Amino acid sequence: MQSLASLGTRNFTVYLDEVSLKDGTVSKRICIDHPQAAAIVPFISDNEIIMVRQYRYALKGETLEIPAGKMDKGEGPEECIKRELVEETGFEARSIKWLYTYAPAIGYSNELIHLYLGKDLKKLERKTDEKEISSLEILTIEEVLGMIRNHEIVDSKTIIALAFIRPLV
Repeated sequence: MQSLASLGTRNFTVYLDEVSLKDGTVSKRICIDHPQAAAIVPFISDNEIIMVRQYRYALKGETLEIPAGKMDKGEGPEECIKRELVEETGFEARSIKWLYTYAPAIGYSNELIHLYLGKDLKKLERKTDEKEISSLEILTIEEVLGMIRNHEIVDSKTIIALAFIRPLV
């Protein structure tokens, strides 16, 4: 593998590499070196969760998602999701359980997203990050599953995390 070019940003680096294929031919591949992330399904009651609505530039619109964020340098996934939950919702989870870790774009990125379940939430005296979050919404699991089935929620981390909570089909 030989790197032909790279473009770095504050959050990730994109490489254009030449790779040798199994048949001996050479091809080009893009690889995005991306930080890991963590996401959480925060239960505010036995059947209700907190969702965040935020504008996503790449989709040119708002999405409804579970709280999530990139891991800071030297931070583990559990530390990350505790921080992100407070920043995005103003709540802390006293009980956190790991659900699953997945690779959202294995064809071109090394990013991993760690999914968690959060319970025993406590509201803190803290404002949410209004630069990122448009609104908080408290929805039942059935409402969220219906929105997924109706294509109102298209975010992969939300869909995968909810599949661990309740069957989608």
